[in-house]
Amino acid sequence: MGFLSKLFGGSAKAETKKAVVEPIEHNGFLIYPEAKSEGGQYRIAGRICKVVDGETKTHLFIRSDVLSSEQDANEFMITKAKMFIEQTGNSMFGA
Repeated sequence: MGFLSKLFGGSAKAETKKAVVEPIEHNGFLIYPEAKSEGGQYRIAGRICKVVDGETKTHLFIRSDVLSSEQDANEFMITKAKMFIEQTGNSMFGA
């Protein structure tokens, strides 16, 4: 790796790698916890998906909360996503 690539953050290959997230099933919905790293902390974020009439619908779930641990942020996302599913059901997809 050359000097400039080290100076400006390495190769593009390293940036394109994304961890595979195993979903959590809840009432027919799939919850994908995907905390976002921001300035040394992790924003609570992820996706809630469900197949509706043969089409996979996705709701992006992002909160203003940030936590110091990625694991804590993902666990909190799962808890909040379950509550959101209970409260809104399929209407989260605009139906």
